[in-house]
Amino acid sequence: MTRRSIRLAAALGVAATLAGGSLAAASELTGPSAAPQKPAAAKHVLLLSVDGLHQSDLAWYIARHPGSALARLVNGGVHYTNAHTTNPSDSFPGMTAQVTGGGPGTTGIYYDDVYNHALLPAGTTNCKGVKPGVEVDMTEDMDKNKASLDAGQGLKNLPGSILQMTGRPQSLLDPSKLPVDPTTCKPVYPHSYLQVNTVFNVARKAGLRTAWSDKHIAYDILNGPSGTGIQDQFSPEINSDAGGYPAGNDWTTDNKATEQYDGYKVKAVLNEIDGYDHSGSQKVGTPAVFGMNFQSVSTAQKLPSSEGLKGGYASKGVPGPLLQKNLDYVNTEVGAMVKEIQAKGLASSTDIILSAKHGQSPTDPNALTRIDDGPLLDGLNAAWKKKHPGAGDLVAHSVDDDGMLLWLNDRSAEATSFAKQYLLSQSGKGTDINGKPTKSFTNGGLGRVYAGKEAAAYFGVKPGDARVPDLFGIAKYGVVYTGGTKKIAEHGGAHADDLNVPLVISGAGTPAGVTKSAQVATTQIAPTILSLLGLDPHNLQAVQKDHTQVLPVR
Repeated sequence: MTRRSIRLAAALGVAATLAGGSLAAASELTGPSAAPQKPAAAKHVLLLSVDGLHQSDLAWYIARHPGSALARLVNGGVHYTNAHTTNPSDSFPGMTAQVTGGGPGTTGIYYDDVYNHALLPAGTTNCKGVKPGVEVDMTEDMDKNKASLDAGQGLKNLPGSILQMTGRPQSLLDPSKLPVDPTTCKPVYPHSYLQVNTVFNVARKAGLRTAWSDKHIAYDILNGPSGTGIQDQFSPEINSDAGGYPAGNDWTTDNKATEQYDGYKVKAVLNEIDGYDHSGSQKVGTPAVFGMNFQSVSTAQKLPSSEGLKGGYASKGVPGPLLQKNLDYVNTEVGAMVKEIQAKGLASSTDIILSAKHGQSPTDPNALTRIDDGPLLDGLNAAWKKKHPGAGDLVAHSVDDDGMLLWLNDRSAEATSFAKQYLLSQSGKGTDINGKPTKSFTNGGLGRVYAGKEAAAYFGVKPGDARVPDLFGIAKYGVVYTGGTKKIAEHGGAHADDLNVPLVISGAGTPAGVTKSAQVATTQIAPTILSLLGLDPHNLQAVQKDHTQVLPVR
């Protein structure tokens, strides 16, 4: 058994953990990587993103399950215990960061549901004289049929037939629901909305195979500007109808349903490990860059209860029964993928990267303060109109989870300052973990607000940029903006609970048993993937612009 095989075998528990040491190529994984790369340390990189998973969750789990697949994965590689995702900590900026190497200001991706002051409304066919400014909603709302798991492909016998879903799902995006480019007067697809290329683009240019599985067709964005980065994209719609579950028709409203949904993506990855496409029907070879995201930890954190189990955290940082069950689920599924890699003889040529697009806040149930953002924004619009008779709404679009992003119809310094001061002057009552209106809040629930030029500077873009929020509010710890009581946590904010996610690299291109406590960023995953494959990280445009470093592995 080769030294590399021993490392991944250790993750399976079939050999003793290798302590210390590194591959010759590992020395190339530190510092800038402008020079040509040495021979590849790996032929395959499997990227696994577990939505909502905190570094503290991973540490809690492996401490109590030292023989688990997750523990063996950590012990068989390099564990970065102080890794941070993007701010805002939403799925779209978090995921694009992992595959581009850039943050929101560089990728142009601030959230999955944003506003663009330069594009034209969806459905525009005659662009002359049309006023720019439109919501860009990269969620299930872009699907041809968002109620169907196959997003409108028309498969029979769903959900059992879902693996037959197309691996080129751009055709399942409804052009009439896409924003329009005023120059070409044509719809703007998610992939062309991304401002920089991805690891999938670089790998394909090098003649390598790529695949990815995620929760919406709009993850077409990961194809990069060419639109062809991912050869096999499996994207069953998570917010479609899921029959047979009492909590509702959405796969996220019942944690068992979310696990079932995640299971389809796990099967797709297992097929790809075996050298087939995601459906298991065509022999195409194991991809060089592939992976998936898990959603079930996220729903276990958000739902007050599911399957008769209490959701979220029992106390600060201590997973409750539903979340514990779901950590077991993810552990089992990750273990199955690692086992399949070993069974197919790929252990000596495969690296596994485990991380998360975002965390979830708060992990302290007693800190939860749910604030209905509707009255806050209605009040802001009313106050603006009162001061400016005849004016329309000030807020063009808002995204408020456990942070606040506002795009304004009036982007002047007066308007952005007005919005900031108004929100900071608001107070009221929010609901607690039990749904009772006992939590007082001040300053609109916000701890810090960046408005106008401040917001642009925060994200490193020029004032007046068409994409940047006109107001970016960092909520106080525990605040979740919601009008109901159906969720007890959210993401998007800037607290440790939102940002501090796990990051582990284990396998062919890494030493084993190494812990790194220095702060790193999930943007560093992208250049590291390329370096592991022997490709030049500087082929990534975001790496060039942001000077993103390859993760140190020694």
